[in-house]
Amino acid sequence: MLLSVIIPVYNEFKTIEEIIGRVLTVDLGATEKELVIVDDGSSDGTRDILKNYRDRAGFQILFHKKNGGKGRAVRTGIEHCQGDIIIIQDADLEYDPQDFPAMLKPILEGKADVVYGSRFKGSGRAFLAHHYYGNKFISFLANILYNTCLTDIETCYKAFRRQVFDKITLKSDTFAIEPEITAKVFKNKFRVYEIPISYYGRDFSEGKKITWRDGFVAVWTLLYYRFFN
Repeated sequence: MLLSVIIPVYNEFKTIEEIIGRVLTVDLGATEKELVIVDDGSSDGTRDILKNYRDRAGFQILFHKKNGGKGRAVRTGIEHCQGDIIIIQDADLEYDPQDFPAMLKPILEGKADVVYGSRFKGSGRAFLAHHYYGNKFISFLANILYNTCLTDIETCYKAFRRQVFDKITLKSDTFAIEPEITAKVFKNKFRVYEIPISYYGRDFSEGKKITWRDGFVAVWTLLYYRFFN
């Protein structure tokens, strides 16, 4: 069994080596892992660090010529993954790879096709208020539109059987990739689990990139895929 860990990266010079180290040290038992790192046009020296990993076994290092957005980086990663299971890992240290075994367990046991890691069920640093209530609203809207009961559709931590991406095609280039995934997962009636994860959220002074505008895009994305596509 092979796990592909997609790491979309944009200007994470300070954290990229740390997150690579954390992913490599996770004990997954008999499950092997490959790191598929997609640099989305970084200009802060991240690319120079990643070049040192290009010839290492278990790594695929991919470079976008210019910044296209998280969604585009994730889609590039999916196209190159070799694994039986795919998980998305941000490069900013907000999410802890030690949660991987719990994320994979429902899939390995044959109970789920997709697993969401909920920041609201786990422990960690407190959210910024507008991010907290914005996420709550978007998750509530998704639950109404797609008849489900998730607590955190905007989470980065989502694990998938490879077959999920054989059936759905993602189109978003931006952070809209998160609600698009949710819409298409539920429209295709995949089995979904949600488990608690730990979370250490950054604020804008620490490099957080999501803004209130992304919330409006998420709402439109959920409505679009429910009623028009």
